Amino acid sequence: MSALSDENVARLTAVFRDLFNDDTIVLSEHTTAADIPGWDSFNHINLVMMVENEFGIRLKTSEITHLKNVGGLMNLIATKVA
Repeated sequence: MSALSDENVARLTAVFRDLFNDDTIVLSEHTTAADIPGWDSFNHINLVMMVENEFGIRLKTSEITHLKNVGGLMNLIATKVA
């Protein structure tokens, strides 16, 4: 289970839906780039910037490169907004 609150999971889901223009996206902790059409390296950068803007946080390159799935991103966001 993610350390991210339900409200913040909804905010993160909205970011994904906006970026990938897909209102059907449902995130889980196990979601990866392979699960979302269009999630390539360019959109990964856009995603990071949108997450930073949405949550008012800064993510370090060293933190981002270790992420394996959305669950890792959720946990990282949770540590930054706490």
